[in-house]
Amino acid sequence: MLTNKKLKEHHKKRQHEIKSRLKEFQNNGTKLNTKELFTELCFCICTPQSKAVKVAQVINSSNTNKLMCLEHAKLAEMLRSNTRFHNNKAKHIIAARKFIPNLKNLSKDSILAREFLVRNIKGLGYKEASHYLRNIGYRNLCIVDRHVINLMHELKVFKNNIPPSTPKKYVEMEQQIKDYAKLINIDVDELDLTLWSIKTGHVFK
Repeated sequence: MLTNKKLKEHHKKRQHEIKSRLKEFQNNGTKLNTKELFTELCFCICTPQSKAVKVAQVINSSNTNKLMCLEHAKLAEMLRSNTRFHNNKAKHIIAARKFIPNLKNLSKDSILAREFLVRNIKGLGYKEASHYLRNIGYRNLCIVDRHVINLMHELKVFKNNIPPSTPKKYVEMEQQIKDYAKLINIDVDELDLTLWSIKTGHVFK
């Protein structure tokens, strides 16, 4: 059972690694070109119900041109071994291609940028859009996935471990996490990676 004390100890132990990863994300926002931003978007489209490390084996810079150009059958086959629901995710990637020019011009406001992505990119809900924006340098957004929900429930921040069923509920749960981060004096973005590292054993993306 996770406690405040255990969480703080884990954060302290991995703080340097966590800060380094967040700095890397921040740098991504300025150094990634449009194609690289699209590859990162594809990564976040493909991670739901799949292991991020495994998804990254196929959604990476070496396959950027394929992600941008392959027709559905070949793209789905490329994704098959590394992500669940590969047919649907291939469709979402293809549909997202028309928004490639927008990726360099998203609002600097994290909330507005997230709303644009959720409204326009099939396969991206609030969780996936928050994940994408975090990975390209945006701050103060929470990735309210099942791992985070379960741990927040253990910490008694959430009354239950039921995932958010509406955007409004997502934002409410996100605010609860932000309030908790402030209460224990840990940066909310660092808290997110701390929780992920507790669940997965490593600080990834």
